[in-house]
Amino acid sequence: MENNAALIAQCEAKAKAWLSPSFDEQTRNEVQAMLDNPDKTQLIESFYKDLEFGTGGLRGIMGPGTNRMNIYVVGMATQGFANYLKKNFKDREQISVVVCHDCRNNSRLYAETVANIFSANGIKAYIFDDLRPTPECSFAIRYLKAQAGVNITASHNPREYNGYKAYWEDGAQVLAPHDKGIIDEVNKVTIDDVKFQPNKDLIQIIGEDIDEPYLRQIRTISIDREVIRRQHDLKIVYTPLHGAGRVMIPRSLAYWGFDNVHCVPEQMIKDGNFPTVDRPNPEFAEALTLGLRDAKKLDADILMASDPDADRVGMACKNDKGEWVLINGNQTCLIFLWYIITNRKAKGLLKPTDFIVKTIVTTEVIRKIAAKQNIEMRDCYTGFKWIAREIALSEGKQQYIGGGEESYGFLAEDFVRDKDAVSACSLLAEICAYAKDQGKTLYDILMGIYLEYGFSKEFTVNVERPGKSGAEEIQKMMSDFRANPPKELGGSKVVLWKDYKTLKATAADGKVTDLVMPEASNVLQWFCDDDTKVSVRPSGTEPKIKFYIEVKDTMTDASQYEELDKKGMKKIEAIKKSLGLDKD
Repeated sequence: MENNAALIAQCEAKAKAWLSPSFDEQTRNEVQAMLDNPDKTQLIESFYKDLEFGTGGLRGIMGPGTNRMNIYVVGMATQGFANYLKKNFKDREQISVVVCHDCRNNSRLYAETVANIFSANGIKAYIFDDLRPTPECSFAIRYLKAQAGVNITASHNPREYNGYKAYWEDGAQVLAPHDKGIIDEVNKVTIDDVKFQPNKDLIQIIGEDIDEPYLRQIRTISIDREVIRRQHDLKIVYTPLHGAGRVMIPRSLAYWGFDNVHCVPEQMIKDGNFPTVDRPNPEFAEALTLGLRDAKKLDADILMASDPDADRVGMACKNDKGEWVLINGNQTCLIFLWYIITNRKAKGLLKPTDFIVKTIVTTEVIRKIAAKQNIEMRDCYTGFKWIAREIALSEGKQQYIGGGEESYGFLAEDFVRDKDAVSACSLLAEICAYAKDQGKTLYDILMGIYLEYGFSKEFTVNVERPGKSGAEEIQKMMSDFRANPPKELGGSKVVLWKDYKTLKATAADGKVTDLVMPEASNVLQWFCDDDTKVSVRPSGTEPKIKFYIEVKDTMTDASQYEELDKKGMKKIEAIKKSLGLDKD
């Protein structure tokens, strides 16, 4: 930890303000202990900055301090948000917001704190009676015609984290200019400005009155109900990983007509400590251990898992040898979009105005499908608020039929404006039913896509650099890549460099073109002559820098998959070496 006298003095000054009577006794004692400790590491980590809105709102480790999640940081954020709403909707007689939360420790406390503060500011707060999926929060904002929403969740982060997602009246996470406007208001707030005492008349508990219409709407995205009738007893194993999916996903599957769903019992228990997993993230095989145990025992057709706030879905299925394999996030998005396009076309539902969306770091095979099927495909930044923006831009003119990202998020509908594991799990079950109806598996569907559109291997390298020194190191890595962009990656020649910070694309011949995006973003991309693609960006929600690598090959027979997968991994290792990542 940087031993900087000025930094320590700055953190001590901020910490001393937390010794005032505005803070509870336990908080004051914990802050005093940090001040008294000769080792200033914890003090600096807790106070060296204020938590800020990133791609996922406010997110951090729980504990006392300005750089931590606690009722005071949540309180000041909410007071600032309330002030902004009152300015923005000053002509509205009654402003209303929806408040939602997941299973994490302190989530209910933070959610009730948020509802109390909004109500104290004359804003009506609809708060769910218990945990609910993130997408239901988005749905409720639109359904209740509220002006905003707050969801208390840290999504798939480790157990010590919690977070605060701010939503606007369209049901999407807050975008510019409102995100900056809210931050400006939050920055003006001191702890003494926060109105913690609720106006109980302005707090309304919601639950089943939202659940039922939400589930009814989700059922409308089913493309082939006949195939579900024929394959209603498809063997499904599902786990919510202790989170909010337990409330709605089994109900939605039953509503769609699937009557053979086994839920992993140990993980149906709501628990913010996530006792059965190291990290509650369906991206990691370890999180699916108990699900795989049950899937093997029951000889299931599909294993699906949702993360703690039930906006992302992970899955596993049997390969051609009957072994259970994980389907990664890129493959997940690929399968969903392929099925939606193929089956809407088969049913005569596809229209020339339909469009799909993917993020810039998601597999380019989707582009090939869209081109061949003559469907408009749009690229956007990472984060579902950007996909929501594309839906909003075309509202009433074009129909959004699906979109997703490599990090296991998918949205198959437009009545929700955030990724949705409830609809994704339901649609996934239908895809498996469709495959089984033809004597195939989900794995066979994936192989069929690779045979028609080309093999692709994707791999994400997460370089974790926690704390202040870590943030500086990440910044330096991005600066170095800009100053010295790679000429080759794993032996492949780089022919195009894209910098989303300058919004410029530079070709190998020196030709520079503009990148048309809604705003600048700290992302770099490199494209090679063999269709290799590498993207690099610092995470907006975690202390890490992410490298997304995609390599291509030709597949002429499904039996080549394992061989091509190994060959692709060898190429990825060479690319990692080119980028100096082989030591991480």
